[in-house]
Amino acid sequence: MSRKRTMIIGTAALAGTAVLSLSLSSCGKADMTKQASPFAAAKGSKSVTLSVQTWVGAQSNVAVAKYLLEHEMGYHVDTVQVDEIPAWDALSQGRVDAILEDWGHPEQEQRYVKDKKTITAGGGNGVTGHIGWYVPKYWADKHPEVKNWKNLNKFAKQLRTSESGNKGQLMDGSPSYVTNDKALVKNLKLDYEVVFAGSEAAQITQIQQFAKQKKPFLTYWYEPQWLFNQVPMVEVKLPKYTDACAEKGTKDPTSIDCAYPTTPLQKYFNTEFAKKGGSAAAFLKNFKWTKDDQNEVSESIASGGLSADEAAKRWVEKHPDVWKKWLTKK
Repeated sequence: MSRKRTMIIGTAALAGTAVLSLSLSSCGKADMTKQASPFAAAKGSKSVTLSVQTWVGAQSNVAVAKYLLEHEMGYHVDTVQVDEIPAWDALSQGRVDAILEDWGHPEQEQRYVKDKKTITAGGGNGVTGHIGWYVPKYWADKHPEVKNWKNLNKFAKQLRTSESGNKGQLMDGSPSYVTNDKALVKNLKLDYEVVFAGSEAAQITQIQQFAKQKKPFLTYWYEPQWLFNQVPMVEVKLPKYTDACAEKGTKDPTSIDCAYPTTPLQKYFNTEFAKKGGSAAAFLKNFKWTKDDQNEVSESIASGGLSADEAAKRWVEKHPDVWKKWLTKK
């Protein structure tokens, strides 16, 4: 979203998110409001602490940045998985140095970037994100009218599940994700129930199971996302996104009645780190790649059986023309 995205956030991971987060982080799901980097106290050590968001695309950013910081630049890198809003608090406090993929948090941007100036914008990471409602292509091909929200109530009966009761199921991921779906269902008068799979991993597993059985489903989803390579999906057209709708939603999130915006994904740095982080800060500022780059790493992690470090190493070896530019100070 032009970063006026008051409608927000997606996520992406896979079965085994817990294992993945541990492979990325020596601290796992640490509470960063209470814990600093274990390297921070080591005198003279070159250290960086990166926030890892829960979706696999964000984990891919961190995996590659971590690999290059360690293997090309001689840094210790600590990575900590933390939810979206707490990550901003941790960044402001200096508990983490950088967030490499943010989908838009206007309130936090106002508070920490503009007012307190404890966080500094780091520019885009090169990837454009979009959240929407999706149905499987095999179902949309048979029922093309399902691609418009105005026709969704006609299909509600087909999408009932034990969790949604006598309404159709709109599947979301984790309850911690910031979404507009409950407001959209209510304001568009749709006969649907938002059902949370519990995590991105569980959501992906459910989508794969539906696809294997060629069953219809309606799900909150986003791109970039490697799963599109395995389960082709098409977007359901929602009422057009407008800045007016976004501004109204900023004041009252329950009023949102339009589509999610398209969002250039952003990086943010702790201001002290941005000023004094030296070559690491310059490298992370230069970090910029494409949706295809991110999906290549994500699919290796999520579906290819590689650890985050192995997937990063494979990508780094294949694409020196991309990452060597990040090492050059600008």
